[in-house]
Amino acid sequence: MKRVVLFLATNLAVLLVLSLVANLLGVDRYLTANGMNFGMLLAFASLIGFGGAFISLLMSKSMAKLSTGARVIAQPSSSTEVWLVDTVARLAQRAGLPMPEVAIYNGEPNAFATGATKNSSLVAVSTGLLQSMTREEAEAVLAHEVAHIANGDMVTLTLIQGVVNTFVIFLSRVVGYLVDSFLRRNDSTSSGPGIGFMVTSMVCQVVFGVLASIIVNWFSRQREFRADAGAAGLLGTPVPMQNALRRLGNLHTEPLPQSMAASGITGGGGGFKALFATHPPLEQRIAALNQR
Repeated sequence: MKRVVLFLATNLAVLLVLSLVANLLGVDRYLTANGMNFGMLLAFASLIGFGGAFISLLMSKSMAKLSTGARVIAQPSSSTEVWLVDTVARLAQRAGLPMPEVAIYNGEPNAFATGATKNSSLVAVSTGLLQSMTREEAEAVLAHEVAHIANGDMVTLTLIQGVVNTFVIFLSRVVGYLVDSFLRRNDSTSSGPGIGFMVTSMVCQVVFGVLASIIVNWFSRQREFRADAGAAGLLGTPVPMQNALRRLGNLHTEPLPQSMAASGITGGGGGFKALFATHPPLEQRIAALNQR
């Protein structure tokens, strides 16, 4: 879904900005003035790590609207918009959720749901998806998105991202401290972190952040299976969701921008690329629904 890559990209940007500000304010110098204070470093890493994740969560809905040009349907102006709002309302009621905002945007077949809480959520669908699918298939996609909200996936993703952020910041600064200490091993006149610490910790933060995304993306793939199953539960049968996935597999769509490439209703890859995929292959998702 689009929410995944938007969240991850925003999180990385916020994390880097917060880390840079901390450097400029001298936090790292304080933590390493008399040797590495691991307790204080862990507290600092947790504050920045979870802070970055929750800031990204709070920004997720507005960022999604801005990046896609999604228009919230305040008053339906066509029969399609009436059907869309009524369908989301019915599915939300079945899931025991407050009515989400419903939006539509111009683009290739896609859909997403986002929001910081179940009481402040958004379901958006592209014109391409509505034009390419039957009503039953489109309803299954909407049910999939509503299931994401019902499962609290964005909040859970935030907590997992906060944990990996914490370890990324912690380990990057430990490595930076070790490298800086090695480079200045014969210098007894200076104290506090040097340029080696700042450069190494920033580089490690980016590298470790990419590696940590493997963990986050693994969780994202598991969420897709659960959302597919949730859609089947809301509709009372897995058949519409299976048909929607097959339809998506047969559609020719233009690739999304790189920053959002893994964030649609579909995604995945084979080999090494599968480690960084936010979605399982469609055939695996269809097979999983066969086991219900």
